[in-house]
Amino acid sequence: QVQLVESGGGLAQAGGSLRLSCAASGRTFSSYAMGWFRQAPGKEREFVAAISWSGGNPYYTDSVKGRFTISRDNAKNTVYLQMNSLKPEDTAVYFCAAARTQYSSSWLPVAKEAHFGSWGQGTQVTVSS
Repeated sequence: QVQLVESGGGLAQAGGSLRLSCAASGRTFSSYAMGWFRQAPGKEREFVAAISWSGGNPYYTDSVKGRFTISRDNAKNTVYLQMNSLKPEDTAVYFCAAARTQYSSSWLPVAKEAHFGSWGQGTQVTVSS
């Protein structure tokens, strides 16, 4: 079981930026695809972005394309989510997640919660207008 700890959330103004980090421990981080999800008040958790175990093939939900960038540093066991041009509708609790299986990424274009087996506790992002 991998342990995931998110950080970097907070309050930002519309148009501003935040960078989320997710530190992993407990298993071979570099062999697992990673993802970010978010859950706004009263809504279901939704997919935001995912990246393969090798760091290639990032995928994004349409609403964040061109504004958010997912990346990873396998030497630091950390995945990042750079969020630019933030909008009030980006307000949510953001969760990072690790894939259930190693060296698996063919499903990334249709990534769902069920593809991920370990989750962080979440970090709050609030964007004011």
